[in-house]
This record gives sequence, structure tokens and C-alpha cells, in this order.
Amino acid sequence: MRHADFLTAIGKQCDSLRAAALTAGPDAEVPSCPGWTVSRLVAHLARVQSWVRKSLADPSGRDVKADRPPQAWDELLPWWDEQRTEMIEGLTDPDVPAWLPFTRYPQVTGSWARRQAHEAAIHRLDAELACGPAPSLLFDSEFAADGIDELLAWLVPTRGDWSQSRAAGSVVVHAADAGRTWTVVLEPGSAPRVEDGGLDGDVVIAGTADAVYRRVWRRPSEAKVTGNTALLEPLAGP
Repeated sequence: MRHADFLTAIGKQCDSLRAAALTAGPDAEVPSCPGWTVSRLVAHLARVQSWVRKSLADPSGRDVKADRPPQAWDELLPWWDEQRTEMIEGLTDPDVPAWLPFTRYPQVTGSWARRQAHEAAIHRLDAELACGPAPSLLFDSEFAADGIDELLAWLVPTRGDWSQSRAAGSVVVHAADAGRTWTVVLEPGSAPRVEDGGLDGDVVIAGTADAVYRRVWRRPSEAKVTGNTALLEPLAGP
């Protein structure tokens, strides 16, 4: 996907999340994020986007700290609007240096654009689910496949300490309509790595890119899962 596509996606997903949040109301429970209300969901994304703004302003990462969102709903929404507007403006040039805590990502604004497009999309889904059990949302297959790739190949391997991991086996992730397959190899004491491979693995996730995207991010999904599901836990999105 192009950088411009990620910027468009951030705006689209945030606008849709805002509309769903207003429909559900600030006190509505978010079933895909146990213990969260819609207000907390919005505050979380707003805080993340304030953090990204600071990361763009300080490529060294030394003084990057998120701002605290307002607690009152009528103050939170305009504060969030300000954070995301300024964040998107700061992401205009994909090649400008920027700090990211994920070491595998290139340390440039383009990496933040990709990360924030999927951050907004998954939380948009959360807001839609707070409105009812069957949202009509369907993610574009190219965008969903990119989100699967970002999680498996970029985000998961660079988070936490893998030296104590005891997971061993292979996870095949197949998004049929996108024509994409990922084979994730798990070895004790090592970060997961993505390799080329077929459709045989110790556990297989298969379905449309939309369904698989939701499944790897631990959201309600119709993707088919077969095999040793314990191997999926190290790969799960937050």
C-alpha cells in the first residue's frame, strides 16, 4: 500500500469510529475489549495519537510522553479531534525521521502512518461492536492483508523479551481472497520469523483477509482455525 493510502485510512477509520462512538454513547460497554467503555476506547486512541505526535516531534525518543486525555465526554471528543488532525498533518512526508519503539520498523513517519492506520481500524471495529453484535463493516482485502502482515512480520517480533519463550512450531495464516500466505516459525528463545511456505502447519488460520485480520487481532471472526491453537497465543495482537 502507498503512504497516501494509509493517511486516507487513518482519516476514514477515525471518522467512522467517532460516528459509532456517538451512536453507542460514552458509557456503552465494548465487548471486544472487556472492561472498557466507549469513553475509555476513545481516550485510549486519543492518547496514542498524542504520543505519536510527540514521537514525530522528537526523533530521539528521549522526551516522548503521551498527554492525558480529558475525562469529560464533551471535552474528550474535541481533544481527540485535535490530536488526530495534528498527527495526520505531521505524517505528510513519509521519509522524515521519527522515533518508534518497535525496532524492526524503519524509524520514519511512513512507519507511523502504517501503524496508526491499523490501530484506528481495529478500534473502529471495537466501536462498531459496541453498537450491536453484527456491524456491517467489511475491511478491504488489500488493507486487511497489510494489517496481517504488519502484525506478524513487524509488530509481534519486536515486542517484549523472546528469550524465555518456549513456543515451538509453525503457524500458517492464509488470506484466500488477497492471495497471501504467511508461515510463522516459532522456536524456543527466539522471536517469531515469517518464511515462505505452503498451507501445512501445526496450526492454520484461513479465511478471507477481513476474517483473518480480525482473528489475528483477537476480534470476533469467522476465520477457520485448525491445529494446535496454543501456538497462536504468542502471535496475538493486543
